[in-house]
Amino acid sequence: MTRTTQQTPASTAADGTDPAADPLLQLQYETQPPSGPEAVRLAQCPTELALRGIPVTCPTCRAGRDWLLISYRRNVWIRCRCGAEWLEPEITHRDFDVMVTDPTWTQYRTLAEARIALGFDGIFAGLYLG
Repeated sequence: MTRTTQQTPASTAADGTDPAADPLLQLQYETQPPSGPEAVRLAQCPTELALRGIPVTCPTCRAGRDWLLISYRRNVWIRCRCGAEWLEPEITHRDFDVMVTDPTWTQYRTLAEARIALGFDGIFAGLYLG
């Protein structure tokens, strides 16, 4: 699971301490899962994905597995290794949360950087990894 939003702590906490000055508070703040309306959460799905019993296939390359699920605001998108991406209204945020099996977070500055780091930028078009 990947966190792509960069969090910066407020200048002072409620108790008057500066989180940036205390490495332990900074670490605690940075390891929190992303939240808020602009949080972007990613989940890799290396297996086949079936929505209402119908297997998902990429409209561009016809791949049948190895997806990147992107949760942003009220929507969930599916992205293929070939770079094709589409809105999937059948996947709710509740479904997305169930698919998140690894609660560890990796932080990326942008969604584009995360796509490249995870291999979903189109460079592995036609290949299944894993």
